[in-house]
Amino acid sequence: MKNKINHITKTLHEGGITAYPTEGVYGLGCDPFNETAVLRLLKIKQRHINKGLILIASSWKQVENLINLDLKKYPVIKFNNQHPITWVFPATKKAPSWITGKFNSIAIRVTSHPIAKKICQKFGGPIVSTSANLTKQPPITRLNQMEQRLISKVDFILQGRVGGLKKPTKICDIITGKIVRG
Repeated sequence: MKNKINHITKTLHEGGITAYPTEGVYGLGCDPFNETAVLRLLKIKQRHINKGLILIASSWKQVENLINLDLKKYPVIKFNNQHPITWVFPATKKAPSWITGKFNSIAIRVTSHPIAKKICQKFGGPIVSTSANLTKQPPITRLNQMEQRLISKVDFILQGRVGGLKKPTKICDIITGKIVRG
């Protein structure tokens, strides 16, 4: 597994697109600070840039410079390992517009999935995490469900089991408490 983690992070650093397991579904990812890679990922998924993208990280330390909020005032975000939640935060100016889309916010999850967590740790920062399916198609939970036209455009696929969730993670707005996606 260590060699595969090394290979996927090398691919990310080189601007590649990867597929990997997460808590509930297979994800597609890239370096969120590489605009060319993000735009390529959006084209592969047929997703509009205005929708924004989720980032995953191995710790809050990896993303604190993207969040315009004192995380210490929101202890609830620290306790989401058994029930992972993607949180929407006010974004700082360091959050790239190709990640935030039309919003002044950024969606982030500290992943509890062991493979995804190792990828972020080895990469040294957050990565994009969007479901490995075409827009408006159901997310996939097994690699054999991924469409061939997606597989052919992804630079590296890291096989593994998705976590115990039956669907993508819940998305909640940290300020309002509103559930954006259930």
